[in-house]
Formats: sequence, C-alpha cells, structure tokens
Amino acid sequence: MPDILTYKCPFCGGGVEFDASAQKMQCPFCDSVFDREDVLKLEKDGAEEASSPDGEEKDLGLLVCSACGGEILSHKNTVATKCPYCGSPVLLGQRLSGKWKPDLIIPFRVTKRAAVEVMKRFSSDKVLAPKLFSDENHLEEMTSVYVPFWVFDASFYAGAVYQAKKIRRWSDRRYNYVETRNYRVERVGTLRFRDIPVDASLRMPDDLMDSLEPFRMENAVPFRNEYLSGYLAEKYDILPDICLNRANDRIRNTANRIFRNTVSGYDTVSGDIGKNYRYREIKPRYALLPVWILRTEWEGKKFVFAMNGQTGKFIGELPMDKKLYWKKKLLYAGLIALAIFLPSILFLSAFSLLFLPVFAVIGFFAGELPLLGAKKALKDVAVKTTAFEYTGKGDLKLEREADVYLGKTLTKTRRDDD
Repeated sequence: MPDILTYKCPFCGGGVEFDASAQKMQCPFCDSVFDREDVLKLEKDGAEEASSPDGEEKDLGLLVCSACGGEILSHKNTVATKCPYCGSPVLLGQRLSGKWKPDLIIPFRVTKRAAVEVMKRFSSDKVLAPKLFSDENHLEEMTSVYVPFWVFDASFYAGAVYQAKKIRRWSDRRYNYVETRNYRVERVGTLRFRDIPVDASLRMPDDLMDSLEPFRMENAVPFRNEYLSGYLAEKYDILPDICLNRANDRIRNTANRIFRNTVSGYDTVSGDIGKNYRYREIKPRYALLPVWILRTEWEGKKFVFAMNGQTGKFIGELPMDKKLYWKKKLLYAGLIALAIFLPSILFLSAFSLLFLPVFAVIGFFAGELPLLGAKKALKDVAVKTTAFEYTGKGDLKLEREADVYLGKTLTKTRRDDD
C-alpha cells in the first residue's frame, strides 16, 4: 500500500470526504457524489510514495500535503488526518496495512452540526457548568476521530460452587427454635459474549471510552480506506492480550451475577466462580469506532468530552464554576435563614435576634442541599465493570445443575419471657 493516500475530486480538485449524513463519498466543494467504482479510481490516482523514516518511528513526524505543499505534523499512531492549511484529507497507507489493517469499522453517522447541538444541550442543562462550555465558537473545536478498539467474542466456561441455606424458625412456650438445612449448590456451564469493545489507545481515557457504550456492532462493516477520508484516525498501541485483561474483569463480574441468578429457593447463598473458569474460545477483532472529541481547559485543569459518533450518546465530566456555585449557595442560604427567622419573630419576638447567627449557620449548611443534584450532574463518566449488554438470555448453557443436601442443624434458645 502507498505511504500517502488522498482522494481528489476530478471535477474541482478538492478533497473528497466520507459524508456521515449521506453515507457516501462526496466532495464538500462541488457536491459531487462518488460510487464504489469511482472511489477505487480516486484511490489509485491519489496514491503517493513517501520516504519512510529509518529505524523506529519518532512520536511526531512531518508529512508534505500533496495539494498545497504544506507540512503536516503527525503522531506516530496517526493513520488519517487533515492538512492544517488547505484542509485536504490525508491517509497514511503504511499504517493501514498488514497487522495494522482494521477488521471492522463503524462509519460516522452523527454530523458535526448534530454533535455541537447535543453538546450545547448537555452543558446548558448543567446549572453549575461554566458558560464557556455552551459557547458555540468553543464547541466548533470538536474533532471527529476513529478510535482503535479490540472487540472480543468469548465463550466463558465456568464452574461455581455455592453454600446455600434454608432456615425455618418456630417457638413453643419455653424455647425458640432455628432449623438450618445446608446445601452445596453447583452450576457448571458456558456463557457466550459478543462484541465487547475495549479501547486500544493509550491517549484515550478508559472511563471516557467505556461510558460511550454501547456501540451497535451489528452495523459494523468490513474496513475500507475511504471511510477515513475527512476524519482523524489512530492505530492501536495496546496489544489485544492487554485489552483482554480488562474485558476479562467485565466478563467474570457479569458471569458471577448470571450464574448466581440461577440459584433460587434459599434464604442465604454465598460463593462465586472464583478462579474456576477458562475460555473455550476467545476471538479479538481490530475495529475503528467513531468518536467526537472536545478537549478544553478550565482553571489549569484539562477536560475531555466525547460523543459516540454512531448513536449520539454524549458524556463528559464538566468543571464547576466556583463563583456561580458560591453565588447560588449564598442565595439559598439567605432564603433558608430568612424562612427560619421570620416565623421565629412570632414566638420569640425581640429574642429572635439573638438566634440570628444560629439561623445563618443553619442556612449556610442547608444551602448546599439544593445544589447536590447539580454537582452530581457534572460527573457522567465511569469505568465499566460488567458486560451485560453483550450477552443474552439464550447465551448461558448449563451442563450441570446440582443442589446437594448436606444435613441440618437445630438450635434452641430459652424464650426471654419464660
């Protein structure tokens, strides 16, 4: 594959891009639309060879734009970018071949206009967020990125052992009795999981990428270069074995709960799968998934927001405008203190003034209560610990279900009223 690949419009010379709304290759300058055969010809005409760096790639490198001759600074993991001078899309072919060629891609479906509108609603609904985050000029800085993921299909074989009890209580005139029947419960079987995504980029926060789920992998298509034209894209820098560790934690946590839910009819149940499991099958696939990213800074701290470029789900942790927070808190504190003070005049008359500092303190602490929900709403990001979305009712196949009675114990205690 050539080092550099561009798609140039044969009619106007502009860069041809994949249009998310039309789901076709289109020239944004003359609106020409291209079918698959046209795209293959554009790809052949736009192929260029570039000198490859000697030895190991540096973190940053320079490319030359074939359209305007400008220099493009790119990270070693970049596989698609745009010229900062003329906006022409550029694909780095060598980083899309061999082991770097993705198996699957979910094309962008959310346009930039739609992404900006969702971000405006997201931030405007948060009463303690700085106004900067709903400013349209700021939101135009959102960038579309194809993020590398490893997507796992797994067949999880496990054996779980539980200690279960049935408890019966009764009393007579002198004693209270407790009968405990003990059981050893075994469940052995296979649980299928499909399309568990784990981001494979060191530069992307795990909690941010996890919170974008679910991606609808049934809409994924075999990878083709043209889907990247007009977007940024990165190749993976985390190997599938490392990503499997994260997927494994989610699989095991999910399997523990699903296996446990097959045990019923007991008063108490303890135990879990533990280390008694293995994979009968594990299949990783390399996929590029669409994400809108907005990076910004507030009071010296960096914030990253993201949108699922397929479903439109938007997440991020917004900063709190401290001036706005204190303004609202003092307002609520004053109103609460006043609401306490005015009725007190009826009962304490002039003495109520002596309690005014007490009312102020109560109002200060109570003024936090109306803001608790607003503060919590600023946090919308968390690492995923389960994978229930990727398994269903028919995916558990039990090979063994055993409920073995071990015996019973009977205790009696004298009644207190005897």
